Amino acid sequence: MKISRILILACLVFAACSTEDDGGSEVGGNTDDNFDRAAMLANWADNIILPSYQNLNKETQTLEELANSFAENPGSSELTALRNQFKVAYLDFQNVSMFDIGKAEELNYRSFVNTYPLNSGDVESKITSGSYDLNLPSSYAEQGFPALDYLLFGLGSNSDEVLEKYTSNENAENYKAYLLDVATRINALTGEVTASWEGDYRDAFVDNTSSSSNGSVDRLTNKYVMYFEKFLRSGKIGFPSGAITGSPSPINVESYYSEDFSKQLYLQALSSSIDFFNGKHSGNSQTGESYKSYLEALDRGDLADDILAQFNTIQTRSEELDQSLRNQVETNNTLMLEVHDELQKEVVLLKLDMLQALSISVDYVDSDGD
Repeated sequence: MKISRILILACLVFAACSTEDDGGSEVGGNTDDNFDRAAMLANWADNIILPSYQNLNKETQTLEELANSFAENPGSSELTALRNQFKVAYLDFQNVSMFDIGKAEELNYRSFVNTYPLNSGDVESKITSGSYDLNLPSSYAEQGFPALDYLLFGLGSNSDEVLEKYTSNENAENYKAYLLDVATRINALTGEVTASWEGDYRDAFVDNTSSSSNGSVDRLTNKYVMYFEKFLRSGKIGFPSGAITGSPSPINVESYYSEDFSKQLYLQALSSSIDFFNGKHSGNSQTGESYKSYLEALDRGDLADDILAQFNTIQTRSEELDQSLRNQVETNNTLMLEVHDELQKEVVLLKLDMLQALSISVDYVDSDGD
């Protein structure tokens, strides 16, 4: 059974690649089912994606304001307030990271805001020189939330040592300027994506009910599955644990410097992925049309149940992890590897079984293997 699944998945990936090579002819898409895709797209846009971005934008605005306050007066209370807001905004970012479509895709939003591990050496060089351009793709690993993680927690072994960098250090003004530039850019990019959803893009997204590879359902579904596979499974667990490379690498942990925060980020991303599968509204317990209801409409409620059961298994095993995934890798990496295995089982259910049931072709190739 495992071999046949792998062969089927390989064929799906090959089909997606062949379509691109043949000049973009449309494949996939179940044109025979009667499921209301427009209702699902509206639920996604109006009750999940837009309110999630709006909430994040509110928090990134506060983040920028507190960064300004800290830059003007780098004291202990200002540092504590900024650190706390950094965590609030970073957690809320986990709710939108999977929606790499529209303006977010155009801006490379996720890459600018959450590329890790951070290149701290280059950050220090830029601070020392005072010369940098955060708009360049080459600066992905020198900004965003990982840069704030370093600038707020990684400049010393305690708060006093961190504050010294912003007060008496010879480059104190440059440290403050870089911190503020990073926070300002996070807020500006988030605001741009949010404004797009509040504008014309919402209607364009919802109105594109096509069951082709260019339709909104097919495109966002591929984004969702790729996010779960590459950024949640591999990025948050696979690379730090060495499940992908064969060698444990604690530096690859998200939020490496505020190390007791990494599990929270991972669990928030996992919870958001589950909520999206269920069509759960942002900020409340209501649900709307979703992958779950779509599968049930196709008489594949059994598959929806299997996916939810595996999500539950992942959550149960993940709760056993240390609050610091860095510490988990360094002290008991076996549990990290076991969690990765459970995540991988879900990848197969989503990428092979769900996409096949929905007649959606895979439009990306993941080099980590399946």
